[in-house]
Amino acid sequence: MIQDEIKVSTQTLQWKCIESKTESKRLLYSRFAISPFRKGQANTVGIAMRRALLNEIEGASITYAKIKKVKHEYSTIIGLQESIHDILINLKEIVLKSESFEPQKAYISVLGPKKITAQDIKGPSCIKIIDNSQYIATLNKDILLEIELNIEKDRGYRIENLQKYQEGLFPVDAVFMPIRNANYSVHSFESEKKIKEILFLEIWTDGSLTPKEALYEASRNLIDLFIPLINSEKKEKNFGIEKTNESNMSYFPFQSVSLDIEKMTKDVAFKHIFIDQLELPARAYNCLKKVNVHTIADLLHYSEDDLIKIKNFGKKSVEQVLEALKKRFSIQLPKNKNYLN
Repeated sequence: MIQDEIKVSTQTLQWKCIESKTESKRLLYSRFAISPFRKGQANTVGIAMRRALLNEIEGASITYAKIKKVKHEYSTIIGLQESIHDILINLKEIVLKSESFEPQKAYISVLGPKKITAQDIKGPSCIKIIDNSQYIATLNKDILLEIELNIEKDRGYRIENLQKYQEGLFPVDAVFMPIRNANYSVHSFESEKKIKEILFLEIWTDGSLTPKEALYEASRNLIDLFIPLINSEKKEKNFGIEKTNESNMSYFPFQSVSLDIEKMTKDVAFKHIFIDQLELPARAYNCLKKVNVHTIADLLHYSEDDLIKIKNFGKKSVEQVLEALKKRFSIQLPKNKNYLN
């Protein structure tokens, strides 16, 4: 059993994985129980988690294939059992996992006769094939088939524009959705003479991540969606009365409390947002990981001068980090430690 605790107001939420099974390499399943919620809360969380699981988690997919000596999709190759169109459909189904936010190249170079599967795809170490047995094509004769693949990481669907590609370069309608399905149900129970709720969450993934990882990722992405609301500039109004000078502050003693809550919310949120959300280039991302910078909270302990001192972390990498922080979270790192709180 897996168990974790999350503090929510005056109650403690507990979650457990109560069922888990591997139906195949490309289909993992887990069922989680989360409780106790007050009446109505479980449904709110269930709806948000299901939508985050299905829409907010990134996946990897082949976005185009370049097939040597082939001009168009409906070409036929003597000795190749499938049409080019069929091969593209098979490539679309390949389940991948990418550790890079940048597009990566992979290759198929096979001399027939041979049955070609996902195992024949050769690429960088940051690309992982989930199921090597996935079928691609069959060569019936002694011919060479060479295919260059472009692999990207994104969310949702991407329907490619055929007109922007040249001869021999075939777009693939990519599906960046590692979550196959997600369901939830809510059940009530009585505790200390109060009605409480328990949320059951079912998650099916394609094998590129586990249901537990999907649960964490969806939770982080939900937090990420609300960060801009925390950081957005507030209108200086209270109860419909616009503040015109500092003397008005005395009428609203809760103002300082509100600011403390905002700071606490940020601190907690940033501890649960990983630097993956910055979508940094591989070099900057890997350098930060090597010095144990895993979350935004970790990164906020660094100044610009600190970043430039990291091994292999050049000026360009610093600029990329600063730009990503400003764009995603409206955060500006100080120039040096003298300005750090």
